[in-house]
Amino acid sequence: MKLNLDIKEATPNAWVEAVISDFGSFLQDHADCERKASATAMSLVAKYPNRTEIIPELIETAVEELEHFQQVYAEMERRGIQLAHSIPEDPYIKRLIKQMHSGLEERFLDRLLIASVVETRGAERFRLVAEALEDEELQRFYKMLWTSEAKHGHIYVKMALHYFPEDKVYDRLDWWLDREAEIVRGLEIRAALH
Repeated sequence: MKLNLDIKEATPNAWVEAVISDFGSFLQDHADCERKASATAMSLVAKYPNRTEIIPELIETAVEELEHFQQVYAEMERRGIQLAHSIPEDPYIKRLIKQMHSGLEERFLDRLLIASVVETRGAERFRLVAEALEDEELQRFYKMLWTSEAKHGHIYVKMALHYFPEDKVYDRLDWWLDREAEIVRGLEIRAALH
């Protein structure tokens, strides 16, 4: 059983060039994204405490994302880069969330599948960053991150399959991947994860 689908729109080379040319800004945004990813997993615990079967994996995911934040922050410290004073709105995430269903069960499914799509996109982009970097230590770090993000993408689909029929999960996931591809095509190229 496949736990996620491949993204439908490849990240353009211009994005990689923007990241490498302004790596400090990318690190600031990356740190913010790791904090938000941890918060997303914990918000699912808080909003769905009755979904006890997935709470341990959600907590584990939140902890892993927080560890990634800690590691990115250590790299920022090494470079003398501070965290941003506030986390700016992410147009990619905002556009995804805007398209969620409003019904209780449908929204729960959408939250899990959006998390899967976001993690899968993160894996693709971290792979591109790892391949573009010259610093071997940073290459290893981003390779580790890309495998971790891919795993998280799978975890969220597995959670959805725990509560919803397989055809419903995969049909909706395919729909989300189409929406995500449209959003990516329209995003401004900047030194940020999304």
